[in-house]
Amino acid sequence: MKDDQASKEVATAAIKMSLTDRKEEKELKKEYAAEDLKVAAVDFGGEFTSSVKKVIERAIVAAKRESVIKDTHTDQGAVAGATKEALSQITDKAIGFNVGGKIGVARRGDHISVAVFFAIGLLHLNEMAIGLGHRAVP
Repeated sequence: MKDDQASKEVATAAIKMSLTDRKEEKELKKEYAAEDLKVAAVDFGGEFTSSVKKVIERAIVAAKRESVIKDTHTDQGAVAGATKEALSQITDKAIGFNVGGKIGVARRGDHISVAVFFAIGLLHLNEMAIGLGHRAVP
């Protein structure tokens, strides 16, 4: 499989995982396992600025828990970097607001993608945003 195709498939899987509810998440995990894709997802919420560190930590913990990554500095750094990139894409919209949503992580071979799906705002006046980051690890 070409690298650009693998990158696209991993990114797509991460986005889909970030958009699922619990039932859909379990079904997608089974489907992706059959396609040799490792995936994880985890919910989060809180005030954006104070939550950035927690979102990165949750992405790493979820990826390790679901065996998407190994317990190495390289793998953890890749997830942290991809998550930070995904967060940076929505920072302008989210800063100063409460956010809630889900993190999706996907990996096939050397390719790791992290997607964050956010509802940003107050009460029912939410803006929706998705950020996506990708890293390649040996």
